[in-house]
Amino acid sequence: MLRFQAACTLMLAGALALSGCKFVKTEDEQKQAAAGAFNPDRLVADIWDAKVVPYLVERAGAFKDVTALAANNLDAAAEKYGHKEKQGNAPWTFAAKVDGVIVAEETKSRAAYVDVDVDGDTKADVRVSIGPAIRGTALRDSLKFVNFNEFKNQIEWAQYGKAFNTHVNRALLEKLSREGLTGKTLKATGAYPLPAKGQLPQFVPATITVGG
Repeated sequence: MLRFQAACTLMLAGALALSGCKFVKTEDEQKQAAAGAFNPDRLVADIWDAKVVPYLVERAGAFKDVTALAANNLDAAAEKYGHKEKQGNAPWTFAAKVDGVIVAEETKSRAAYVDVDVDGDTKADVRVSIGPAIRGTALRDSLKFVNFNEFKNQIEWAQYGKAFNTHVNRALLEKLSREGLTGKTLKATGAYPLPAKGQLPQFVPATITVGG
């Protein structure tokens, strides 16, 4: 009987000790887990130069041509320059090249922008985001080679869209001068979602040159 009680006591003590244990991953396992974790910034950086910029440069039409075709035949414009996900009610997003003169600027807010005249009438035709904060996900949404089904959920998809804005800001936009932009020429390749009637298209550049 004493032996039985002693054995029970040891088993109980072992169970209590085990219940208080925490299994800690080794350093190698932690590194492997970190390497396999979802990293939208890295995903965008990996495809930016090899796929994103070449795709937009090839697909984009002159902004005047894209907007004119979209106004007259949205289906034709969508086929030639546009893309949108099949899921949800997102608007068409178009790849375009802006070439014009800056006629207005807002550089005090984080969501800074310049308004650009592309047809020579001194009136703004398109609003170009210059960061650091960029609204929307136009760059992600313009790409045919990425889609929602490749991601685990809506949160990852949204983070991926934001990562494009973060990348273009770090790579290009934060290097732009914020002084005396009005009157300068601007050339950019990027994307914009189909705007509501009467609203300026909100253009996000993937390449941009300001000068002259």
